[in-house]
Amino acid sequence: MKKIIWALLAAAVVLVSCEKRHSKAEKLLQDYALVTIPAPDLSGITDNGKEVLNLYRFAADEADAIYWEQNFGLDKEVFSALADPAEREFVAVNYGPWNRVDNQAFVEGYGPKPEGACFYPEDMTDAEFEALDDPAKYSPYTLIARDADGQLKVVWYHDAYAAHVHKIANLLRAAADITIKSSVRDYLLKKADAVLTDDYYQSDCAWLQMDDSKMDLVIGPNETIDDQRYGLKASYGAYVLLKNLDRTASLEQLCARLPELQASLPGDPAYHAFEPGQESNIFSCDVLYYGGYTNAGYKVIAINFPYDAKVQKEFGTRTILFDNVIREKFNRAVFPASVLLFEGEDQVHVDANAFYWGIVFREVAQSLGVKETINGKGEVMAALGADALTIEKAKANVLGTYLLLKEVEAHRVNALIQKSDVLITFLANVIRSSRFGFADATGRANLVIYNYLMQNGAMKRKPSGKYDINQAVLERALVSLGEDLLKIQATGDQAAARKLCEDYGVVPSTIKADIVNLELEKIPIDIRFAYEK
Repeated sequence: MKKIIWALLAAAVVLVSCEKRHSKAEKLLQDYALVTIPAPDLSGITDNGKEVLNLYRFAADEADAIYWEQNFGLDKEVFSALADPAEREFVAVNYGPWNRVDNQAFVEGYGPKPEGACFYPEDMTDAEFEALDDPAKYSPYTLIARDADGQLKVVWYHDAYAAHVHKIANLLRAAADITIKSSVRDYLLKKADAVLTDDYYQSDCAWLQMDDSKMDLVIGPNETIDDQRYGLKASYGAYVLLKNLDRTASLEQLCARLPELQASLPGDPAYHAFEPGQESNIFSCDVLYYGGYTNAGYKVIAINFPYDAKVQKEFGTRTILFDNVIREKFNRAVFPASVLLFEGEDQVHVDANAFYWGIVFREVAQSLGVKETINGKGEVMAALGADALTIEKAKANVLGTYLLLKEVEAHRVNALIQKSDVLITFLANVIRSSRFGFADATGRANLVIYNYLMQNGAMKRKPSGKYDINQAVLERALVSLGEDLLKIQATGDQAAARKLCEDYGVVPSTIKADIVNLELEKIPIDIRFAYEK
């Protein structure tokens, strides 16, 4: 009888334990609203084009597999045995057992996520890395590994992920064979060569010149978000996109105005003297499919690529707005959060058009400023090290808002929005995005902005717990912060970047209170995708 009782007690303990784990995973999963990406309307796409889209998606799946190795180190099938379906799903959201908000494990048996993800040996010391005599160690497209004798060595991505990379190249060449667009064929063939050599210059140039296609594929290692150790290594990702032709046409005029927008930035003109190439363009697209780092955690809603400073100077950049994702993110996360954050007189200014145009100018601002330091320290991203991406994202957010305010003031925006709409919608998104936490460059950037604005009196708590916003102070603080960020980048001041991130990139008690409030009301941090067949 005692054995039976003890067995029942043990079973009860296991059951309760599983329920707790299940509840925790379900709670975490609720932070990401499930959004179905509908099957696209391909009525204007030829049969050849539809086959090209299928090949794009297959290539994106290979990029996805590479990212699992980069972020976690093993295939996702490792987690197929997890009993809790919510836990399995949250693993899929995060591409591993670590919550991307704080880099802490939510699956038993794992410690905190390594700062360098799987780009470096976990036991590698800074001294070892510095002593490694191979300049390729600084490339965004190499891993650092140990050889048979335990010594560090550099491994190029095209060797480390050879099986997946060759599949991507073959899929791109197959798509090139059937496309009817010569510019698309040229891009795909050069991209196929690029993934096999980790030399992306030619493919980046061809991509910028491919402006006559209704579809787009952005694939390869681009963002260095996951390398929180040195900020060097790029993660593999992919977007499969369908262009919105009418909205793209309405955005094209901004490209011709890039020099004017650059000159209008605040502060010392020397800090924003870069002249982007004349082939910059802006596309409005719907996302059909995400793969790899682009699908991990929070969802990117726009991009400004390529990051190569040489390509930017010679040709420019391409800004792509993800219309369907922007709309879903505003409706699911930004607007609901604003109802809890602001009183009625402010909350009425949280506007979908202001959010959209804020994203437009945020991405435009990424192509502005400087790409090379003005004092001989080389490229900005290399000079600022691990804090470079946080500084860049903060700069883009702040100066994008600054530019949009100027455009609204001059009545040059094709939308019925006021400066109050711009400022308060921006603030709602900053506070909402601060929930991404300090473990992510986007979260850190928004924390830097939030704390800077709070400390400079742009907002304060009301007795109700909601925010009292001083719009005039908010606007002045944005100008001041924008000037500081431009100076840090232009001078390659790594110490100033580190100090700014340490002083302001923290989670204050007010944000902690907001997080609790938003979680109690079940307002998601972000969104996750399901795809309609």
